[in-house]
Amino acid sequence: MNLVVLDTETTGLEVTDGHRVIELGCVLLSNRKHTEARFHHYINPGRAIDLEAQEVHGITEQFLEDKPPFAQILDEFLAFVDGTELVIHNAPFDLGFLNRELELAGKPLRLEDVCEVTDSLALARQMHPGQRNSLDALCRRYDVDNSGRELHGALLDAEILADVYLAMTGGQTALALDGAADAAHQTDSGSSTFTAHSGFPVIRADEGELNEHQRWLDMLGPDTPWHEIDRTHNGS
Repeated sequence: MNLVVLDTETTGLEVTDGHRVIELGCVLLSNRKHTEARFHHYINPGRAIDLEAQEVHGITEQFLEDKPPFAQILDEFLAFVDGTELVIHNAPFDLGFLNRELELAGKPLRLEDVCEVTDSLALARQMHPGQRNSLDALCRRYDVDNSGRELHGALLDAEILADVYLAMTGGQTALALDGAADAAHQTDSGSSTFTAHSGFPVIRADEGELNEHQRWLDMLGPDTPWHEIDRTHNGS
């Protein structure tokens, strides 16, 4: 399943006070690797922006005057995220706003209906209880560069969160190795081999190495797990 790392900026903190989404940024990860696919829009909310919120993201009402309303970008957004797993830092906040936008646009669904959702903040709190788990704190902990984050921005924060999430969950390399291991399969003779698309060369032991391996097995005795593995692979 593809991952979409998502972030929003809003006119204020409380969706129940009528605040709206003004920026939406999404980054697509495929096989836990960055792609060029992005979804990014500034949105005219049709209302004022709280001064406190503007100090966080720097987006002004004047800048948004010629931007589309959320309903105009909604179908494109849903097509981008449909069937993916969304990774969101403090997911209840963003989902509350986005689901409200769906409601206002007359869409009888919630994002959770079309996507799986992973809350990276909840995950970080499980992994690092009692510690600061803001995006900036996680960048410091996982050595992710956030030097360009003077102000919050939905696309910038999604880019940074993508790197943080990959680091938190084992990085890109770990999964690539797992995928290669999954590609291994048993041939008719019982020996293990990698498929051609695994990307790893198959280097087989020569006769001397096989003899040395057998010598060590003989020294270890007949009841070791290694003998059982050898019996399994040799079909005995």
